[in-house]
Amino acid sequence: MTHSETDGATAELPAELLVRMHELMVKGRVLEERLITMWRQGDGYFWIGGPGEEAFNVPLGMLVQKGCGVAYDYLHLHYRSSGTLLAMGADPVDSLRQMKNTARDPYSGGRNFVGHYSVRKWNVVPVSSPIEVQFSMAPGTALAQKRHGGTGITIVQGGDAGTAEADFYAGLLWSSRKGAELPVLMIVTNNQWGISTAYDGQHPATTRIADMGKAFGMPTAVIDGNDPEVAYRELSKAMEYVRRERKPYLVEAMVSRLRGHSSATGAAFVKSETDCLALFEEKLAARGIITREGADAMRTSFTAELLEASKRVIAEPQPDPSTIWDHVFATKNLVGER
Repeated sequence: MTHSETDGATAELPAELLVRMHELMVKGRVLEERLITMWRQGDGYFWIGGPGEEAFNVPLGMLVQKGCGVAYDYLHLHYRSSGTLLAMGADPVDSLRQMKNTARDPYSGGRNFVGHYSVRKWNVVPVSSPIEVQFSMAPGTALAQKRHGGTGITIVQGGDAGTAEADFYAGLLWSSRKGAELPVLMIVTNNQWGISTAYDGQHPATTRIADMGKAFGMPTAVIDGNDPEVAYRELSKAMEYVRRERKPYLVEAMVSRLRGHSSATGAAFVKSETDCLALFEEKLAARGIITREGADAMRTSFTAELLEASKRVIAEPQPDPSTIWDHVFATKNLVGER
């Protein structure tokens, strides 16, 4: 079962849902812009994020069955998932804290750089810098959910370049073993780039990433990840299947990369890329759901709010050196005895 990129393109969601979706997309975009500014001003060591992927990541976060433990969804995300966290209810100021590595950073205690989320109360498994390792970890939580029963599923997300890693194939294999299938929603957000390497130079010309799932007997879909209505509908369909059948499903979402790979490539705006937020605002304005003036005012308000928040965050204390052994597997005594 494979869906085309045009499936659901004309399906309209309720106006109140679209308004909320738009608000979260604007907030996500403004957050990424503030993080980039903090990096440029020396208030962060490195930036990597997801501007351009809001139309997919926000619907994903809105659809998550949020909670702690195997009865709820587990999320194995990557470092472009800020929109998903915001849609789940995360405070954008906490992302500023992680950028500045303050002691109040709730995701890593000031130990990791931006976009590396970890939220135990929502089953958000710690994001890792090594790409695609999440795909070999996801079957573990899915196996626990399979044994537990219920409707909780495991959601794992990565980029297109990482599908060349063995971890991705490990996820495909362990999720689809005959008679032992697992409730895993596998997501590949395809922005057509692997750092500075173009997609066409790394993948067969006749094959979509979603096609890889066919060899493992799982349903797949290729969707327009720049259209939040399509993303919401197709993700709803995929999640419903995984929750009901307790079997895997692979989604390839075509998205944009508006600010380059990371601060390593300068984080400049890429004008040739499709801006999902601009397209969505045009669509909503044409339907009379929002106005251009209202959208601009919202953006201005969020920008001012995060500017003031960044000033407060910059003044927050850094982690005390005495906490260096906190949140690790080995204890102080064990380390001292080596």
